[in-house]
Amino acid sequence: MEAAAEPARARDESFTIVDAHQHFWDPSRNYYPWLCDEPPIAFRYGDYRSIRRRYLPPDYRADAAPYVVRRSVYVEAEWNPLDPIGETRYIETLRREHGLPSVAVAQAWLDRDDAAQVLERQAAFGFVRSVRHKPRSNRSANDAAPGGMTDAAWRRGYRELARNGLRFDLQTPWWHLGEAARLATDFADTPIILNHTGLPADRSPEAIAAWKQAMTTLAACPNVAVKISGLGQPGRRWTADDNREIVLAVIERFGVSRSMFASNFPVDSLCATFGEIFDGFRTIVADFPAHEKRALFHDNALRHYAIDG
Repeated sequence: MEAAAEPARARDESFTIVDAHQHFWDPSRNYYPWLCDEPPIAFRYGDYRSIRRRYLPPDYRADAAPYVVRRSVYVEAEWNPLDPIGETRYIETLRREHGLPSVAVAQAWLDRDDAAQVLERQAAFGFVRSVRHKPRSNRSANDAAPGGMTDAAWRRGYRELARNGLRFDLQTPWWHLGEAARLATDFADTPIILNHTGLPADRSPEAIAAWKQAMTTLAACPNVAVKISGLGQPGRRWTADDNREIVLAVIERFGVSRSMFASNFPVDSLCATFGEIFDGFRTIVADFPAHEKRALFHDNALRHYAIDG
């Protein structure tokens, strides 16, 4: 009975969302290697050919309905790595034409010689709040290889974030969160927002226990927040039952104030509809006080990304 009631509650237009992580793209006009090149790359959700198509604000709003998305955070979509500023200019056009996104996480390659200049140019766009450069990740516990969080060149670029008033969106598997904690400690003036819940793809009891320990380590750093998103599993539909333990474990460690829900659309359309994901989040936190639910779905994203209310 309760599961059936959730979508009905979603039709209440007083329940608004600030989506902390979403993407737009048009592979017919712009170059995204993973969306344009053949063959497709290996991807954690499996075959992603269905999303290798144009996805713009009208498509997003149609997917989100009947939820009301009041503001959104665009996250770089692995646009042509030779032209990071080009993506930001493109998003500037979408904002002007469609009113979304509200703010953006821009592309920057921290270990490149021009990192300081690129970060300065990205920060000059008034709607850019953060950057993302996925650190190189090996399955080992540490990654000192070039492009990893312990690489001197990578950290040299990272140092420039605070000078430009930028946050850092970190997407890395949970087994690198010890390095992330050291990064957060060494650069305490730079806020970090962990993407996709630390990627707990392996749901075996052993892996979940290790993920929880890694998240506990990172949560001890007060300058780190987390986006609860990207929880799909290959070959399975997104359900509250599958993801309840993950969601509640994150909130337990980071607290309500440093956690926020996000769609990761259109990527997570591979495993669920927008409604299935947000209905599921609402089911999981149904017993939370109203002000905590508003924080998770709305207020925290405004605060962590400095979005005008």
